[in-house]
Amino acid sequence: MSALAFTNNEKSTAIPMGYAGAVVTVLIWATWILATRHSAATQLGTIDIGLIRYGVPALILAPVWLKTGLLPRGVPLGLLATMFAGAGAIFFQLTTSAIHSTPASAAGILLGGSMPLATALIGVAIFRERPDSMRVLGLAAIVAGVAILLIRSLAGAALPWSSFVLLPMGAILWASYTHAFRRSGLTAVQASALIAIWSFLIHVGLAVVFGTSITSAPFAEIGLQVLSQGVLSGLVATVAYGLAVHALGGTQAAAFTAITPVLATIGGGMLLGEEIGIAEIAAAVITGLGVALSTGIASRR
Repeated sequence: MSALAFTNNEKSTAIPMGYAGAVVTVLIWATWILATRHSAATQLGTIDIGLIRYGVPALILAPVWLKTGLLPRGVPLGLLATMFAGAGAIFFQLTTSAIHSTPASAAGILLGGSMPLATALIGVAIFRERPDSMRVLGLAAIVAGVAILLIRSLAGAALPWSSFVLLPMGAILWASYTHAFRRSGLTAVQASALIAIWSFLIHVGLAVVFGTSITSAPFAEIGLQVLSQGVLSGLVATVAYGLAVHALGGTQAAAFTAITPVLATIGGGMLLGEEIGIAEIAAAVITGLGVALSTGIASRR
């Protein structure tokens, strides 16, 4: 039986796990954006953080990638390359460098808010997916909620060009990873292990060429990044998202990422003193409704 084939009993277990995985993912991603934004004020660069983010899960999941091999048989190289780029080193370097110069709330909007739309468009254009009217309405609500937050964010800050270019590019990369992983036949743990080891090796190469300051960074800062980047984002969130994609489908799992900007905005208000007003509350309600509709909860099929 393939990784995508479920019996009725397996479906009854997998679908709730898929929803749980999606919720865990967006909670961790909101924390990741805040932690990455915080790292801009430290001596840790994007290469240093990348070594931590992928080194920790590469070490923990070593038995997995040692068993599958770095290039598992039966998985097309094109799919593997798309996965490694979409959720690995390229995605990380683009988004982290942009987040360092972007307020947390705006970063959550431009990255997390763009992912559901990018995933849905790729599904329709390339894989001939046909979302029903309720799911389309849900995506429209997500776009509306994100637009409210973006307008509110832009009204109070001038963002650099990298925010508008690199973060949506990161969303497209992640959407590509979502569809590639869905069709790879790999389990969530296998995919996470392979992405971690390949991305870690790439960052080791970058460190050799450009250098690293990770050995001179304060221990407390290293510990924070090990927890937020390595354990939570690099390991737990990647596996949880993989479970969500397997159980719910790529487009439906990606819809949950629209909650990330709402959580990042709330986190920015609680931790960074940013204002939370009517616009933020309205965006949260509209986006939450859009996510619910996008998962097919109100669909006939």
